[in-house]
Amino acid sequence: MIGLPDFPWDRLAPYKERALTHPGGIVDLSIGTPVDPVPAVAQEALAGAADSPGYPLTYGTARLRQAAAGWLARRHGVTVAPEAVLPTIGSKELVAWLPTLLGAGPGDHVVHPALAYPTYDVGARLAGATPYASDGLLALGPERVPLVWVNSPSNPTGRVLPPEHLRKVVDWARERGAVVASDECYIELGWEEHPVSILHPDVSGGSHEGLLAVHSLSKRSNLAGYRAGFVAGDPALVARLLEVRKHAGMIVPQPVQAAMAAVLDDDAHAAAQRERYAARRAALRPALEKAGWRVDHSTAGLYLWASDGRPCWEQAGALAELGVLVAPGDFYGPGGGSHIRVAMTASDERINAAVLRLQ
Repeated sequence: MIGLPDFPWDRLAPYKERALTHPGGIVDLSIGTPVDPVPAVAQEALAGAADSPGYPLTYGTARLRQAAAGWLARRHGVTVAPEAVLPTIGSKELVAWLPTLLGAGPGDHVVHPALAYPTYDVGARLAGATPYASDGLLALGPERVPLVWVNSPSNPTGRVLPPEHLRKVVDWARERGAVVASDECYIELGWEEHPVSILHPDVSGGSHEGLLAVHSLSKRSNLAGYRAGFVAGDPALVARLLEVRKHAGMIVPQPVQAAMAAVLDDDAHAAAQRERYAARRAALRPALEKAGWRVDHSTAGLYLWASDGRPCWEQAGALAELGVLVAPGDFYGPGGGSHIRVAMTASDERINAAVLRLQ
């Protein structure tokens, strides 16, 4: 049996029950699931491809891979060939299985940020490797490191890693023969800071050797229910992932591939969604601060990383009494024990309800 941690969200159930008893109903700012409509371009493309009786391509259609490469170039200054793009069944699936797909195993360390999305840890364990939570690489010594995860903007903290920091990680990994996988699911949601891709020439030095960037359409395009993501970067690594995924049947359905291509070609809906999140952020952040919370980092992404100095579960309990459900910071590592993560993915009406209750 693989030793996995308890699923963290199960521990939040009693707090959700408490929040549900509020007379005005719950304001769920915990998981961060999209609530806004799926863009019309996605729905139309999905419906248009509904008659898809044959098996889809694991590699994705040429149309989809071209759309992804075009988006990376247009929006992020990254040049990749369509052949270096591979669709995934959402991004969490790839995060969980990438160490296994890359051949990590017992005796290997998989490095991930000290405060991090829990699936980095789980993915290492699924492979039989050892997760290593650290923001510094020098302490690792001579241990074999097949994979280093970076995450900018960070989930949960909203911290943005500058290009010079990312360059140091890339240089260190290349000296060790390690792969750097960059989780860039929130890259289009920079507020006070502008996130940069690991594949950008300012970071990569013009070569994508040993580098993978992971992208999701869950937040940009409200496609969480479609399970729509992709990975791009080193063509040799993408080819290796493709070969294993063919054997394992890890295939994005054809109608979803059509929807992905449509939204990647369309920036207008993404700009409108970004404005929705900006408005919710502009309402929620000052309300938290006036109520006694300090917001740290949070210069990008979909979350506010906040603290009033008490243990995170006490803060979550106090907000649950107001009918507001948030994520305790220790979900993301011991260093989060005095913080909460507050999502901005509720509707405008629910965000406004939270603001009034915080007053």
